[in-house]
Formats: sequence, structure tokens, C-alpha cells
Amino acid sequence: MGEMVDLNFYKNKKVFVTGHTGFKGSWLCHILKLAGAEVMGYSLAPQTKPDLFSLSGLDQDPHIQTIIGDVRNLEALKKAVVAFQPEIVIHMAAQPIVRDSYEDPVYTYETNVMGTVNILEAVRDCPSVRSFLNVTTDKVYENKEWHWGYRENEPLDGYDPYSNSKSCSELVTHSYKKSFFNGADDFSKIENRGTSISTARAGNVIGGGDFANDRIIPDCVRSVLKGETIIVRNPNSTRPYQHVLEPLFAYLLIAQKQVKKSELADYYNVGPDEADCITTRELVDLFCREWQQQAGKSQSWENQNIDGPHEANFLKLDCSKIKSRLGWQPRWNVEQAVEKTVEWTNAYKDQKNMAAIMKKQIIDFIKTEQEEQYV
Repeated sequence: MGEMVDLNFYKNKKVFVTGHTGFKGSWLCHILKLAGAEVMGYSLAPQTKPDLFSLSGLDQDPHIQTIIGDVRNLEALKKAVVAFQPEIVIHMAAQPIVRDSYEDPVYTYETNVMGTVNILEAVRDCPSVRSFLNVTTDKVYENKEWHWGYRENEPLDGYDPYSNSKSCSELVTHSYKKSFFNGADDFSKIENRGTSISTARAGNVIGGGDFANDRIIPDCVRSVLKGETIIVRNPNSTRPYQHVLEPLFAYLLIAQKQVKKSELADYYNVGPDEADCITTRELVDLFCREWQQQAGKSQSWENQNIDGPHEANFLKLDCSKIKSRLGWQPRWNVEQAVEKTVEWTNAYKDQKNMAAIMKKQIIDFIKTEQEEQYV
């Protein structure tokens, strides 16, 4: 199954997470809580209604310290990081929606580019940080819509303001790493030469609790909960889909490995295997089949080609580097990812304890000798 992150590594470790109130951030908080980490999150208030952060009780959780703040605010961010003295920083705060980036490009660039500058400035001022990971996206590449997966050495030049701002975020990280953390010149802060810095470029994630606009699985969830037909915008777009736990465990693996071996700090693609690059049509068909099986209700969808701004039609990643250097392998295929998403949604519909469902799914995902420790 490939190398799994050692969750014991995170026990009692101080981990600072930006964007922790979002979909991926909430799942990451639950993993870190399970691992026994000390977590401080810095983020805007949840941006969706409903939101996974509150639904799963993280807003009331004594294990998660929350600071509601904006990554565009350098002083507030710096103050939070320095006060906490983390060993590991995972930067996920972003304006993440392509269509929203056309509506508000200035905010998108401020958040995604200057937010990256600001968190790196905070890390420069905090000698306790040994490991920094910037989470970007598979959309950082200049997309030629070809059939090969992009490798980490391909040109970074996203098309739309979201994708392009994430390309810029990568370049900011590269410059800071070379200029301030390598000990390569007089400007490096001597006490911070022990900080390992990586970026992770992950693709489209699915999973329970994503309520964002303009994403296909959340659209499916909203429709089934209301008993409406699912509307599909681009049924023939091909994307690499993976369960949200896949990249999160990869992030934790990178952050862990680079502490012990700084030469492993690098820029990594994180995506599913070739077979899980499927069209939106196939994904929605999978969701409808799974919903029929688990909820006992048939579900239909229809194609509505709504004229919208440019979005990539074909995009996938070559993940050879993280597989060979860190021993990482994806664990759940797209069918399992959809099955777990529907399981979560069904539990939500029935008003079950969502924190318990998430813990169960995380333990299902781990499926190793570590499992018994967390039950």
C-alpha cells in the first residue's frame, strides 16, 4: 500500500494550520486531533452554509485553538505564529474557486499570493518552525490539455486568476526558500536555516462535508438532499478525482519526512492513479449509483451547458516523484472515494454525529497496525 504517515510523529507536536475552517482544513484538524497533536488554526470564519467545521464540532473543540483572521493581515498572522511557536506549519488558506476568481481577481491574488508571502514572513520570524508546507493545486501548470500527466518541472502558468495566483504562490515559496531558508547568503536568518520547505500540488478532492459552490460533488449533494435533478455543467471534462484524505495524509507525510531529512523538501504532485482520471459524467453516474445503493433512492442528472468563463477540460498529474522519493501511494480509488462521500452524506441527512463518522472514515483509511491505538 505504500508508505503511511506515522501519526505518532505528530503526538504533542505543535502544528499551525492556515485555512483550518475550510473543507480540507476541517478534515486535517480531525486527523491531527486523532494523532494527539496540539493544533492552532488561523482562518476566516467558515465560508459556506452549512459548514463542516461547525457540523463536526471543531468550533467547540478544546483540542483545536482557533484564531479567526485573514492571511492578508501580516501583523495579525505573524503575532499568532510567533505566540504559538509551532514546529510544523501547513498553509492551506486560499480563495479556492475558479469562477469566483473571475468575479474578484484582486481579492484572489491578495489572498493567494500575499497570503503566502505573509505566512513565510511569519515563519522567518519564528525559529521553532522546522517544517513548512504550502498547499497549492494541480492547476499551477501551463495547461496544454494534453494526455500526459504534468511533472513538477513543467512551466507554472495557470490560465485563470485562481490558477495563476497559485502558480505565483509556488514561485513566492521557491524564492523564499532559496533566499531566506537555505543559509545560502547573508540575508538568511541564521536561526531559521533548519526549516524545511515544500509545496504540494494536489488535484480535485471529494469527500463528505464539502458545501462549496461550483464544485460537482457538492452540487450532487445539494440536489439529492433537496430531491432535485443534478445539473452538470461540463460532463466531458476529465479530472483526477481523489478522496480528501489522500492529499491530507500526503501533506502530513511530506511535513514529517522533511523534518528528519531536509533533502526531501521539494515540490510534489499529489494525485490519484491513472484509472481515477474520469469525466464529470462518469463521476456523477457513480454518485447516483452509490446514492441508490445506500439511500435507496434513484437520482438523475441533466447536462446544462451554462456559458461560463474558461475552465480547463483536461488535466492530470504525474506523481512519480512523491511515489519514488517518499514511498507514497494512493489508497482509495475513485469508486471508494464516492462511496465514502455518500456514506458521509447519508449520515448527515440522518443527523448522525459527524465527528464520529469522520473519525471512523479516517480509521478506515489508515487500515494499518496503528489502527488499534485510535479506536
